[in-house]
Amino acid sequence: MRVLDVATMLAAPFCAALLGDFGAEVIKVEMPGSGDPFRRFGTMTEAGASLNWLNDGRNKKSVTLDLRQPRGAALLKRLVADCDILVENFRPGTLERWGLGYETLKAIKRDLILVRISAYGQDGPYRDRPGFARIAHAFSGLAYLAGEADGPPVTPGSTSLADYISGLYAAFGALLAYTSRERFGDGQMVDVALYEGIFRMLDELAPAYARSGFVRERMGADTVNVVPHSHYQSADGKWVALACSTDRMFERLASVMQRPDLLAPDRFPTMAQRVAARAEVNDIVADWIGSLSRDEVMRRCLDGEVPIGPLNSIADIFDDPQFHARGNLLHVQDRRVGEVVVPNVVPRLSATPGRLASLGPDLGQHNDEIYRGYLGISAEEFESLRADGVI
Repeated sequence: MRVLDVATMLAAPFCAALLGDFGAEVIKVEMPGSGDPFRRFGTMTEAGASLNWLNDGRNKKSVTLDLRQPRGAALLKRLVADCDILVENFRPGTLERWGLGYETLKAIKRDLILVRISAYGQDGPYRDRPGFARIAHAFSGLAYLAGEADGPPVTPGSTSLADYISGLYAAFGALLAYTSRERFGDGQMVDVALYEGIFRMLDELAPAYARSGFVRERMGADTVNVVPHSHYQSADGKWVALACSTDRMFERLASVMQRPDLLAPDRFPTMAQRVAARAEVNDIVADWIGSLSRDEVMRRCLDGEVPIGPLNSIADIFDDPQFHARGNLLHVQDRRVGEVVVPNVVPRLSATPGRLASLGPDLGQHNDEIYRGYLGISAEEFESLRADGVI
């Protein structure tokens, strides 16, 4: 599979990176001189590229090409003729203004798969609005739910979550389209709005509102229909996540706590009773956890088969034996910056596993290989394109 990544920053490039993790040849098309702004986003390295770029530009070849120039658009068309998937995340209509719209590209290659990620999708009244992941978190309804009940809405963990989720859905769509192409011979367009993947993951938010008008509000670490299901602090100041999603789980917790009285018929044996007495149940659990060290709480709960886990910082993750056993932290030697540790490929396949062949490339590193090797451009034309700022 050959993929053209003409996008910038994160969502669509992440889609291409996922395909590259499993063997696709990904050609990253960047502006001459400056390249993808993601190269300079985040912690910079001595190589002049950010750690973000080294990680998420993985398994790609970089060429420079100014798509705004007619000669640049013509070169992209030549690349499209021999590729399977093109991913982009410009505002809707941008490729069309450059003479590179879907119908134009489809005329060059009938079975091309065009993956388009934008803030609000290719249609609708908001199609022309700009957007980033933070805006998607707000628009989708996620940010409204994040934070304490008496506090303002906050960022839900990662400001780039919507980018990564959109990229994942886009890769899923690309593979569905690729499978369809194998059966029916035609390509198609995959259209993903940045907010849609987040909205799809908000469990029963939409059907609950449509059915009863229920508007879920911020609840901090709690969950709307499950108690106890939250974060609790141990005696040594550390935090654990506890998840008693069923009555059976709460029975086990009561046993671990040596509190059989909590299961009395007029107390909290059912989820409905616990939800109705949320504050009281949470206080009881918090007091018990707060009387023990985190390690002791973890030991007792795990021995009693109660779902519990630590709230890990990245330092905790680097020390955790599970992350090491699963190979989640991949140590990569890079000729420019030495060792870099990045998240490993996901998912794990037993017969055809993915791999990380290289970190994010230097700008234009593969110009000669792609333009002269793949397209057969002469040395004279190559120098002319470079002199004119096309590549």
